[in-house]
Amino acid sequence: MDSKLAVIVKESGLEKNKAQFMLDKFQDYFNIAAEWEDKAKNIVVTKEDQTAEMDMARVGRLFLRDKRIAIEKARKELKEQALREGKAIDGIANVLKALIVPIEEYLGKQERFVEIQDDIKRQALIAEAEKKAEDERIEAERIQLLHQERVEILLPYKQWWPTEFNINNFGTLAEDTFNNIISSLKQDKADYEKEQERIRTENKRLLEEAEEKDRLAKEEKEAHEKELAKEKAKADAEKQKQEAELQKERNLANKKRKEAEEKAEKEAARAKKEADAKLEAERKEKERLGELLKNQITCPECGHKFQLEKEK
Repeated sequence: MDSKLAVIVKESGLEKNKAQFMLDKFQDYFNIAAEWEDKAKNIVVTKEDQTAEMDMARVGRLFLRDKRIAIEKARKELKEQALREGKAIDGIANVLKALIVPIEEYLGKQERFVEIQDDIKRQALIAEAEKKAEDERIEAERIQLLHQERVEILLPYKQWWPTEFNINNFGTLAEDTFNNIISSLKQDKADYEKEQERIRTENKRLLEEAEEKDRLAKEEKEAHEKELAKEKAKADAEKQKQEAELQKERNLANKKRKEAEEKAEKEAARAKKEADAKLEAERKEKERLGELLKNQITCPECGHKFQLEKEK
């Protein structure tokens, strides 16, 4: 442990007296830590009845805790002292720098006079160029904003824009020129609206005339159709009357025809009956004559015919 502390102090780069002070301040703590490192390894508790070892562990822990707290206190005291020393050193250095730096800077400016003047000129040129670029940017933005504003003003009159209108440079137009354009477009719009109103009024008049003509034509058509319907109704009534009379005549004719047909049928039946009776009488007569002829004999000598009597 002694060698470790010596190495740490040596590598810190502290001055000899401060280094020795550090060794004296912390040497005992290194020895205590080394001593208790060996003692702690010999305290091993494996059973619940090892109360002596447990008590010894508690005593060692509390002892080492006190030493750790003392080490932390010493560390803080030494660090606070070092911080006070550092602040004092920084304060002295800052005062000296405040005295020396202005003189150094002044002499540097005298030494680099030509270089500084060239830099001032260069910075002035850069500033002028930047100012010019900024002015141009601002002017371009102004022109663009003015262009957009004027486009919004002109949009309601777009249908009256002339074909040669350049819609990309409204922002560059002079105020008088733009006002003249607006006045001209407003007049064109007013003329257009006036003409549209005239056309609308004329269309309305023509529509009303057409509607009146349609109404009159409709009334005339309805009157004509009404008259036609009346005439048709009259004709239909006459036709129905004629058809009724014709039907009556047809019915009468049909009746007469039917009666004639029935009479003719009866006459035909009677004639047929009479004809059948006559035929039957003729047939019977023929049979009788045939029978008579069948029973006749002719005398070979005189040629006289004799009728044979039927057997009874």
